[in-house]
Amino acid sequence: METLENTLNIKNENKRIGSNFLGILNDLKRRPEDAAKELNVTTAEISLIIKGERKLTPEMVTRAAEIWPINERDFYIIRDDCNFGVKIMTSTNSEKSSRIMDRAGKPYYEYRDTAMSSLAPFRPEWIMELCYVDDNDPKNPNAQWNRGHFMHQFTYFVGDVNFYYLDSDGKKQVAVMNTGDSMYITPFTPHTFTTRSGAKQNGLILALTYGNKLTGDVQQELSAISSELGQEYALDFSSKQHAFSSLLKFHREIGSISINELSQRSNVSERKIEDFENNVSMPSEIELQSLATSLNINTRDLRPNEKIENKVILQCHKEGKDWFYPESKNYKFHDLASSTTLPYSKAFEIDMLSQDDSSLDLEVGLHQYVYNIGNTDVILNWSYNNKQFKETIHSGDSAYLKPFLQHNFRGSGKLLVLRLGGKITGDSQRELSFVGKRSVKRAINESLQWFDPKNN
Repeated sequence: METLENTLNIKNENKRIGSNFLGILNDLKRRPEDAAKELNVTTAEISLIIKGERKLTPEMVTRAAEIWPINERDFYIIRDDCNFGVKIMTSTNSEKSSRIMDRAGKPYYEYRDTAMSSLAPFRPEWIMELCYVDDNDPKNPNAQWNRGHFMHQFTYFVGDVNFYYLDSDGKKQVAVMNTGDSMYITPFTPHTFTTRSGAKQNGLILALTYGNKLTGDVQQELSAISSELGQEYALDFSSKQHAFSSLLKFHREIGSISINELSQRSNVSERKIEDFENNVSMPSEIELQSLATSLNINTRDLRPNEKIENKVILQCHKEGKDWFYPESKNYKFHDLASSTTLPYSKAFEIDMLSQDDSSLDLEVGLHQYVYNIGNTDVILNWSYNNKQFKETIHSGDSAYLKPFLQHNFRGSGKLLVLRLGGKITGDSQRELSFVGKRSVKRAINESLQWFDPKNN
């Protein structure tokens, strides 16, 4: 299976590179013969690259970036290391990645990798807490803090673990966590973990760090613009009123519309608009709709988040909701810590309640990370490219599943599942939906020149 997957990887990658190359030529309004002339190659060579029958060389990429207003990275595609839809990492392979990290000259954490994919936005780690503390003092000197990191983090706790973090006021806090508890923290929140004295064994966390919309191209664009200019994109979302004020002013200014002009268009007084932008008041629903129409945007573009949440969200296991899914009740779900700010990030414990139902009763439009937190095996069945697959996820094994994969879990075990939207959900999904089903395949993998030279 591994050899076949490698072969498929090479073929699919070459085709995707060719499709991406054609898309770039279309965007730049270059026919193959135009590109060949400018890149000092033959038209036949360009055609073979587009078909995926010849590699796009680094030299050609460098030449293209020199003469066209485009970046080298635009020619390189995301590598698909998951050609059968699922990638599994066994607990044995996870253990092989073990590394001990010292803090203050003493062993502090043992890290192990779990299932990751080049397609997925998460970087999940198994982390054992090697440092013990005798109290729950947030200022305990044995707790060695980090500086925070650029990734969002969901954490699932196993055992007696203390979680230390800085709150919104910069004050050190500690949360006493136990098996099944969970938390979410925003990027750059300093934190650390320890095991409490008296524990029967070292505390353990499953730290699922992930990039959402800001990593990759967005971060690169911000960096290229410069930190001085790029930081202006960060609006004040500290309250609903501040968020609306910032959004209204941003959309008014990017359209170069004065307060007087907006007032005339919307029939909302200048004084009210000034009050909105100065955090004095909030608009009525009618005023909101009128302002949005006048700015030629949707009301959702001006609406602040309904909840202004803390940057650290804690959830004890008993606080989570339980429910059955689907109507056949093959699974019992238990929700874990999440944030309304990230609506496409979902975390659950899932108990398997069926062993022999063959229906593929799960299909989720998000990337999925799965970890077997139970003591019994779980059978994963799935369908991909009209073929059926079956694998066993043993205790301590983990897996990645592509979005919209038809699958099921069978047995009597328990899984930890994190679902993430990646770059596609949200505004990108809305834009793709606007393009429409008829054109979506070309949007994903361009296959046609933007005009047909044979037609007049």
